[in-house]
Amino acid sequence: MAVESSQKGEASLLQAGLNTLSGLISPLRKEPVPLPQPALGFFTDTSICIGCKACEIACKQWNQLPATEPSWSGSSYDNTRQLGATTWRHVQFIEQIGRGGAQFSAPELPLLEKQLQGNGYASPSGSALPFFNSERWLMQSDVCKHCANAPCQEACPTGSIIRTEFDTVYVQQDICNGCGYCIVACPFGVIARDDTGDRQAHKCTLCYDRLKDDMQPACAKACPTTSIVFGEVEQLKKQARERLGILQERGVKEARLYGADDTILQGGLNSFFLLLDEPEVYNLPQNPQRPARNVAPASIWTIIAASIVGLMGIIFFRE
Repeated sequence: MAVESSQKGEASLLQAGLNTLSGLISPLRKEPVPLPQPALGFFTDTSICIGCKACEIACKQWNQLPATEPSWSGSSYDNTRQLGATTWRHVQFIEQIGRGGAQFSAPELPLLEKQLQGNGYASPSGSALPFFNSERWLMQSDVCKHCANAPCQEACPTGSIIRTEFDTVYVQQDICNGCGYCIVACPFGVIARDDTGDRQAHKCTLCYDRLKDDMQPACAKACPTTSIVFGEVEQLKKQARERLGILQERGVKEARLYGADDTILQGGLNSFFLLLDEPEVYNLPQNPQRPARNVAPASIWTIIAASIVGLMGIIFFRE
């Protein structure tokens, strides 16, 4: 009996030790890789954005981000002003007063003029419709572009910035060391470091937690005009081209798509826009650069410079 009791005690101790060891190494076990899903993103139609900032509020509420302290900038009625570590959605107010000057002229509106003439009305002046007014506000809900070739991800030295199974760009906060390389690499000024908080980089996650539960992002759900459309990227691109064709047919010739093709960053953007003016007007670069494109030329010039210095050193010491 004493022997059996001793063996049972040893077995229980061994089991307890194995359980403890299993608990210690469990964080080191790799989780199964999620199955790839269709690429998801945003199509933002600025032509129907009313600047209500519902998307900003919904983003902050869902992600529990602190409110931005209102301040008078003196340059715009928009008090948020820019994206930041605690502002992952930002509605720009772009005031255009007297655009075009004396050169501004009303475009041809064949569909509208035909409809008005059929009803016995005279054609309106160029300032009668907001799209063609010489004084107008452009509004755009800006957000992370979730680039197909993300410069922030390419510049990250710790691997904290990854692509999810939905092809979105996500920052793993437990790995980020706050170096800031991603901040200078992003050509859109999206990602930022929270210098008053955890001093780590933060940006839009495209509501990754909601996507895993088959829910649309909070900003798209809150948008009252469907200016922000969420869905599969390929379907959104098709919808964007159809919308562009409708606007141009109705006389909005300056309408254009930004990021819907593969020319930007050699792969395009998963969050793209329909704009009513040049990209620079919306603070978007015409031709953003990928840091990865500079690696090979910089390496070659470094090798050449090192070789020249080495040869000069050999010649100098021989003399």
